[in-house]
Amino acid sequence: MPEHAYNGDVRIAYEDLGGHGGDPLLLVMGLGASRFWWPDGLVAELVGQGFHVVAYDQRDAGESTRFPDRAGAPPFAALVRRRTPAYTAEALCDDAIAVLDAVGWDAAHLFGHSMGGLLAQRTAIRHPDRVLTMTSSGAVPSDAAGLAVLRYLRLGTVARFARMRSPEGPDAAAAFATAVGDALVAPGRRFEVAEARVIMAKEAAAGVASFHDPQAQSRQIGAKWHGGRLAEVAVPSLVLHGADDPLVRVSAAHAIANAVPGAGLTVIPGAGHLLHREVWPQYAARLRTFVDRSGTSRTARAG
Repeated sequence: MPEHAYNGDVRIAYEDLGGHGGDPLLLVMGLGASRFWWPDGLVAELVGQGFHVVAYDQRDAGESTRFPDRAGAPPFAALVRRRTPAYTAEALCDDAIAVLDAVGWDAAHLFGHSMGGLLAQRTAIRHPDRVLTMTSSGAVPSDAAGLAVLRYLRLGTVARFARMRSPEGPDAAAAFATAVGDALVAPGRRFEVAEARVIMAKEAAAGVASFHDPQAQSRQIGAKWHGGRLAEVAVPSLVLHGADDPLVRVSAAHAIANAVPGAGLTVIPGAGHLLHREVWPQYAARLRTFVDRSGTSRTARAG
């Protein structure tokens, strides 16, 4: 069962995934996905590397507050629509801080993937006193807005998502998750059906379903940012990106690393957008090395 944090009237579901006594690490998931999409194996690697791991559901995803539907554009079209958004990108950042407050952390390391990486960038700008380090993985740069985001996306994959329809039948959820996974793993790989079933079993038990709500995804994408630019990030920062990411171009990682003062950049060979088991140890080890070198570790492993 999740615990809950509150940002005003918005309830944010979060889960303590273990590693008590380790460096506090908040996992920030991407567009439309629940916290259950963080692979158990990756979490185990992070715990093994000395992190105390907490993951949460963004508003409009998983078990967190869902906002009312209203007529709107498909998700990626929300990048350019002019209508008043349901909430701001600042509110999404503040949700992360509400989780830190609920857990009792005065500050934490942020590891955000995909849209979660974008939010990690912005949270580091908005709340530098609450962020020990920022790791942005598989994300577009915060400085890009509207149509400028599209230069960093592989439009063939975006179109593939736009054509996806939920199947019917007893294994519909697992089939849909597998289709999403297949679109996001590195070319030449397949998303493992067994892994899809694990995720779907967790979501079914929680009564949620990721990626089935285009209205919610449109609201998340349409959340406008009114804050500072990446040049203002003042915390140690790392940019990770899969060399074979089929959704977000590697140029996005270079743009982030070039804009954030002192940021490190690691491009992981063979990694796609959805992280397969072979690269989990690399991601966890790279994060451990980065935190140790940053001088922000609060455990005996530092130094």
